[in-house]
Amino acid sequence: MTTFPSHDLETAPEASKPLLENSQKAFGRLPGLHKVMSESPQVLEGYQVLHKLFTETAFDADEMTVVWQTINVEHECHYCVPAHTGIAKRMKVSDDIINALRDETPLPSSKLEALRTFTLAMLRGRGNVTDAEMAAFFEAGYGHQAVLDVILGLAQKVMSNYINHVAETPLDEPVKPFAWTRK
Repeated sequence: MTTFPSHDLETAPEASKPLLENSQKAFGRLPGLHKVMSESPQVLEGYQVLHKLFTETAFDADEMTVVWQTINVEHECHYCVPAHTGIAKRMKVSDDIINALRDETPLPSSKLEALRTFTLAMLRGRGNVTDAEMAAFFEAGYGHQAVLDVILGLAQKVMSNYINHVAETPLDEPVKPFAWTRK
């Protein structure tokens, strides 16, 4: 496997330095994923913009976590599942939701389960969802904006999950207690 560079504020390409400074401010440290992404300033900026936009959707913390972790688990991302476990805990998402997503067991509400089911359908179908899958999502209380917002979350997670796979990004110290492998 090719070893990918992992930059800090001194070694990063010039255009990535302000982006890494944003990461440092947001997390109080430089996440390993951002250090790897900084090799391409466009990738790091794109990821940060997608993340910001996804957090501005109508989804609440539980729903954002469902979308993110559903994709992370499906992609078996060794880095993002633990990272988003830590993020979910900071966002005050219940352990019941966090554990159900990590363990692929039923979620505590039918609406959240419908969101997970639809996110998986979108991911596995590569955007080709059936009329029945769309109808079930709408019947659960979601609308057209939520469909598009799931796709936004998917775009963000494809970037991070794929980069973590190819770069074999090591876990950051704060999320090591949340290390994960699929059961």
